[in-house]
Amino acid sequence: MARAALRLDAVALEELLLTAIAEHGLVPAWTEVIMPTLQAVGRKWESSGERYVEVEHFLSWHVSGALRRSARPVAADRPGATTVLACVPGENHTLPLEALAAALTEHGLPVRMFGGALPVESLVAAVRRTGPAVVGLWAQSRTTASRPLAQHVAAMEWGVRGARRKAAVLTLGPGWAGQGVS
Repeated sequence: MARAALRLDAVALEELLLTAIAEHGLVPAWTEVIMPTLQAVGRKWESSGERYVEVEHFLSWHVSGALRRSARPVAADRPGATTVLACVPGENHTLPLEALAAALTEHGLPVRMFGGALPVESLVAAVRRTGPAVVGLWAQSRTTASRPLAQHVAAMEWGVRGARRKAAVLTLGPGWAGQGVS
């Protein structure tokens, strides 16, 4: 897979990604094949004086497409059954969150994925509109992780008076290390 990415061979890379997912399943393909390949390409980029950025972007784009194609969207069968996933404002690293969205969908769970750098107002609107059971907020770096944002989302309520609900908020990614919601 890394060789196909280095050659910028889209056809071979697509075939390898789809074969890995089909043969191993989405989660094992992500953890045992795709993620190690991404890490190896990242190390090559870091050790080469910032060369190979195009390879990392090329690989990431194809991985993103393969993840989205691997799991079809699932309709919520009842109010509050949805999971909302988004990167915090300023965070553009989406692949781990895309892998999680695909894995949840593969298991029949309804997910609403909003991708990278979702503005606060848009996140709040999405949570109010969907009334999710869970909100997952991804931060790759400490500079993008916002505990006040996570606390704000965790405090949000919806529904009729006397039966108000809140979502469980999960802080996802290495940027949150040591930071909880409460």
